[in-house]
Amino acid sequence: MKKYFLLITLLVLFNCKESQTEEPLRGVSTIYNISFKNAVHHEANVQATFTNLKNDEVEFRMSRTSPGRYALHEFIKNVYAVKVTDGQGNILEATRPNPYAWKVNGHDGTIKVSYTLFANRGDGTYAQIDETHAHLNIPATFMYAPSLANDEVEVTFNVREDLNWKVATQLKHKEENTYYAKNLQYFMDSPTEISNHRVRSFDVDGQTINFVLHHNGTDAELDAYFKKVKKVVLEQKAVFGELPKFDYDNYYFLACYIPNASGDGMEHRNSTIVTSTRSLANGGMKRNIGTVSHEFFHAWNVERIRPQSLEPFNFEKANMSGELWFAEGFTSYYTNLILCRAGLMPQEDYVKGLSRTFNYVWNSPARQFFNTIEMSYQAPFVDAARSVDPVNRGNTFISYYTYGSALGLALDLSLREKNLNLDEYMTLVWTKFGKEEKPYTISDLQNTLNEYAGDNFGDNFFNNYVHKSGMPEMKRLFENVGVLLTQDDTQASFGASVRQGKIFGYTSIGSSAYEAGLENDDTIIQIGDVTLNDDLDFNTVITKFKPNDTVKIVYKRLGNTRETTLTFKKDPSYSISIDENASDNQKAAREVWLRTKV
Repeated sequence: MKKYFLLITLLVLFNCKESQTEEPLRGVSTIYNISFKNAVHHEANVQATFTNLKNDEVEFRMSRTSPGRYALHEFIKNVYAVKVTDGQGNILEATRPNPYAWKVNGHDGTIKVSYTLFANRGDGTYAQIDETHAHLNIPATFMYAPSLANDEVEVTFNVREDLNWKVATQLKHKEENTYYAKNLQYFMDSPTEISNHRVRSFDVDGQTINFVLHHNGTDAELDAYFKKVKKVVLEQKAVFGELPKFDYDNYYFLACYIPNASGDGMEHRNSTIVTSTRSLANGGMKRNIGTVSHEFFHAWNVERIRPQSLEPFNFEKANMSGELWFAEGFTSYYTNLILCRAGLMPQEDYVKGLSRTFNYVWNSPARQFFNTIEMSYQAPFVDAARSVDPVNRGNTFISYYTYGSALGLALDLSLREKNLNLDEYMTLVWTKFGKEEKPYTISDLQNTLNEYAGDNFGDNFFNNYVHKSGMPEMKRLFENVGVLLTQDDTQASFGASVRQGKIFGYTSIGSSAYEAGLENDDTIIQIGDVTLNDDLDFNTVITKFKPNDTVKIVYKRLGNTRETTLTFKKDPSYSISIDENASDNQKAAREVWLRTKV
């Protein structure tokens, strides 16, 4: 009996010690209530109550950006009719220290803010409210008080019952249409779809994967599509050997395949937004699944295998990260590879589809200006960012999605030459950083590759292809897996896009057009002895020329007719295809690369 009581005492002391080391919950200090009576005009009415305020002067504001986005989006532009009171309903005077925030004094420990939100873009960044749904990206919808960022949040969605709306979100369900988040970061990372949607679910190792679909199609279409989603989930699990540990044991795909949506995909900790104007009956069954694949891979890579540079996410300024080539780019590499392995894309189509990525990266003049880390730094200027001045990005920028995808391919094939593979490297990164949710740096990625493949291999890859802009000998690496990398030496290249005789976009550095002094908006009038007209298209005419042919170009610029001499260069484009004459060893290596891992 004494031993029994001693054991109980030790357990109590142990549990008390454990509880003291945990971060205590600070209680609900932010309460939201949102309604949609004027949804027909894309408006929501929002009430925010901020309590437990300790300082006399308190700031509340709208976010300027959103998790998964790196540019500024200035959500405040769609907020109006702002009213501020204390807890007793007394009007408080608010000042505006900047365009995104308000400051108030003289409150009673509570501030109540009401406002109208206009929202009409249904994608992963913004919000859309109409009579089909309330599609809410949280930073685009709700004001917040920075001083309460570590406190708990509660939100009630007043759904339109006349429209049969239901709530789908990764937020913890509390009661009826009220939900909960443990802090501001989690709340902001929790998109919510309120609509007459349908749900399909399946369990994997004690966790539930939910596919929420808002569409105008049939249940039979949803069932058929959900089979594809399940294949993607299980194939990606096979890469890492396990699913992440989802909060509340649930993951949600929030899919809107409706005409008024905007095509997009956006990852979040335990959910993703996937939107498209394509219905499942009109091409979406095949073309939408790629976004599903990309975004679910993010549940590992970027949500938990997370760059140190994005921790914590900053809602008040642009978020810059030099790791996006890995976070977004390697995810992009796996996007179609997973579809191929899952049997949702033929191997021939997958291999052929590599050509576009390969040509864009390999032949871009931008690699002479920036490496892949510096390309990632430019996300705040290109990630759905907007500006009105012309830019020369066709010559100076390669998307970190595509650049990183090309590096993922290069690393995978390079590892396979050593009887290793990218899956095992990603799993090691997951084990060291993602599973423990320890943010990583670029040096961590390099050191992990050194650990997996050896110092010489890892240092060579990072020093030459990440910190510098080189690429490995891809022709040999493709041959190892029975794939051909070829060029057509007989095809000539002009070096710019031409539409109806007019150069569209800046000419590519080093190309025939660039060296001839031709530029964006020049209109081609004559090539050699051929004068262009409505029946004689520029792109048809130049097919008769070969590399090294020299011709006179007559063109018009700013109203003046000018002449130049142009020498055609060889088309630098590559074709990638399966080698039908590959050896048995090459075929076997290709099969190991592309076959299912389930």
